[in-house]
Amino acid sequence: MGRGRVVLKRIENKINRQVTFSKRRNGLLKKAYELSVLCDAEVALIVFSNRGKLFEFCNSSSMLKTLERYKKCSYNASEATASKDTQEQNDHQEYLKLRARVELLQHSQRNLLGEDLDQLNTKELEQLENQLEISLKHIRSTKTQLMLDQLFDLERKEKMLQDTNRALVRKMKEISLENSLPTPWQNVAGDTSSARCDRHPQTQNFFQPLGCDPSLQIGYYPGLMDQMNSGIAIRSINGYATGWM
Repeated sequence: MGRGRVVLKRIENKINRQVTFSKRRNGLLKKAYELSVLCDAEVALIVFSNRGKLFEFCNSSSMLKTLERYKKCSYNASEATASKDTQEQNDHQEYLKLRARVELLQHSQRNLLGEDLDQLNTKELEQLENQLEISLKHIRSTKTQLMLDQLFDLERKEKMLQDTNRALVRKMKEISLENSLPTPWQNVAGDTSSARCDRHPQTQNFFQPLGCDPSLQIGYYPGLMDQMNSGIAIRSINGYATGWM
């Protein structure tokens, strides 16, 4: 018949409880020894009976050294836990500070936009006004500087274009002088003026007005013939041939 499963609960019978303690204690000590030998582990076992009697096992040279090592490890673990808690508290405090700062900046921004001004007193409104004036001065100075920079760039470009234009004009003059090609209007003006100068004296000397009666007269008139003869004589004196009539 197989062994039944033992229910883990306090044994009420005092004698049975003492017998079970003795058996299980020896088995526990044996298991601790086997664990230390098989796994090369540092094992320390401390057992107190219900009567206060001490039973212990330690595979090291001294139980105190093992206990000191345990305290050291336990202290480091507790210190790490404490430092972690402290870090979390510091992070939470930093979060609260940043949150309060963000809320303050948002409130200041609303005030600069002209919102939520009812809660401000006279002094705070004056400070806000001074801050806005300083900001406007800074903005205007920046805008003026930007416009001056743009104007300087435009003047520089204008100067470059003027230099380029002068260089092109100079080059065109050089090409015109190399090819010896006068401009057409100069030729036309020169020919016209010379033609006028050549024809003007001849016109004045050749054509002479004749004095005559405006009424139509047909027949022989001695006075008219005398005037024509005198005119022919005058032209012969001026250098024209007398027999061209």
